[in-house]
Amino acid sequence: MKLILFCSFFVLNTIIMVSQNRLTGDIYASRSEIIAQNGMAATSQPLATQVALDILKKGGNAVDAAIAANAVLGLVEPASCGIGGDLFVMLWDAESQKLYGLNASGRSPMGLTADYFRDRHKAQIPFVGPLCVSVPGCVDGWFELHERFGHLPMQEILQPAIDYGFSGFPVTEVIAAEMHVSSDIRKDLPGFAETYMPDGHTPTKGEIFKNIALSNTYTAIAKEGREVFYKGYIAETIDQFMRDNGGFLSYQDLASHRSQWVEPISTNYRGYDIWELPPNGQGMAVLQMLNILEEFDIAEMGFGSVAYLHVLTEAKKLAFEDRAKYYADPDFNKIPVDTLLSKAYAQRRRQLINPHSASKTLAGGDIENGNTTYLTVADQDGNMVSLIQSNYAGFGSGMTPPDLGFALQNRGQMFNVQDSGHFNYFQPGKRPFHTIIPAFITKDGQPWISFGLMGGAMQPQGHVQIVVNLIDFGMNLQEAGDAPRLRHQGSSQPMGGKMTDGGVLNLEHGFRPEVIRQLTIMGHHISPAVGVFGGYQAIMWDSKHKVYYGASEYRKDGQASGY
Repeated sequence: MKLILFCSFFVLNTIIMVSQNRLTGDIYASRSEIIAQNGMAATSQPLATQVALDILKKGGNAVDAAIAANAVLGLVEPASCGIGGDLFVMLWDAESQKLYGLNASGRSPMGLTADYFRDRHKAQIPFVGPLCVSVPGCVDGWFELHERFGHLPMQEILQPAIDYGFSGFPVTEVIAAEMHVSSDIRKDLPGFAETYMPDGHTPTKGEIFKNIALSNTYTAIAKEGREVFYKGYIAETIDQFMRDNGGFLSYQDLASHRSQWVEPISTNYRGYDIWELPPNGQGMAVLQMLNILEEFDIAEMGFGSVAYLHVLTEAKKLAFEDRAKYYADPDFNKIPVDTLLSKAYAQRRRQLINPHSASKTLAGGDIENGNTTYLTVADQDGNMVSLIQSNYAGFGSGMTPPDLGFALQNRGQMFNVQDSGHFNYFQPGKRPFHTIIPAFITKDGQPWISFGLMGGAMQPQGHVQIVVNLIDFGMNLQEAGDAPRLRHQGSSQPMGGKMTDGGVLNLEHGFRPEVIRQLTIMGHHISPAVGVFGGYQAIMWDSKHKVYYGASEYRKDGQASGY
């Protein structure tokens, strides 16, 4: 414990000294914000950012650029995303002056039931392999976006990713590490090593990596549209591959898939409207946490204070118990969204917070009746896209169909297969609980910030911390992402399992030793951790000067850039 406290103190002092070496800027900002007039892109890999800007300069809009960047990320960041996974989007359309939401998540196989797992005495769906695969919704999401809001032809949009797949690209540092870590439990799964370990290992930093099979797949999609993926040879290949390897995802599951346009949900936090997408995702947890926090004087508490970190953690615990109980596919459940988002409900939940000690056990509220990549793009016309896309964890299921160049997601692992009364109980044709969430902030009905923060259950916690950093603590767009974060782990889970003994609180380096000591005295179980605090990208519209600000944090390989 003494070593941890010393390290935290050392790093905090290092951050302060680094900030003092800059002529301007705030204490936690690793660099200046990016500022540009005509367009902005922020992604988790510089090649994807540059491709997005190239598309904008060719006359494409923010939707075109976002799809192009996502296609590149599926190639260059395959342990986090790809067309074997799902996609969620919020889009500010400048023409209609409206925020749109798209849920492009896939459903469970129609030929699989919870009885399959219970009959085999499986308490949960396996993390990798054929049984955790659900329909990949990404490609249909691209075409839904493109048909409604796109401008350039899909061939032109996907061509940069196609070219990089054929010619190869140098793998960046964090992505190389993620590929290596994620490959160990998947290397023996069908098709995986042939695609991602051509020399017997995943590529190392700086190594040129090609994925010709994925480029061929992208080429087919560009020429033949979504139909080739869901009803053509790609669907046929996936169907045969799954049948050959004990899976249940079928041609018919793919052929019947469609994305869904949804109305974003929001809460007002100190005069700003914070927007998320409704379940089957977890974005509502962000809004519930903010509703709980709003009655506390967060600004007076101060960033990094004992009081702030304590109430933030306790608010998270409360929201996540509701998340485990209520968040699921609304086509199969009557989810009390309005009640969960009401200020009155937040007030009742807030009363459960003890200001002096950490809670050990909590339950979801009683209500009557009832590894990811993020990118954001903005164009010269005022359109802003907030897009998140994922395989779920690592390379997803690891199941990699032959000659297609991508792995199928393992999102089905999130289903509950034990409790038939649970909202997230496995049923055929049902969308699983989802962790990936894009975010958006408006002020007085006008766009302000498009942002996201990848990282599983870290995402709602990270979203809240970004909002509080910006609004309560007055940080700029870059500092809000660079400031040290907390992550609480151990709340009840949508697939089963309860919080025990209050869970574990991970604190990033940068918090003061005396703060850590006091939180421990209050009953929080503090544990150091690395690589679990997410990855943030953001774009802000400055209506006064008519410019965009962009930010991409230091924890990933990303880049914000504009022109």
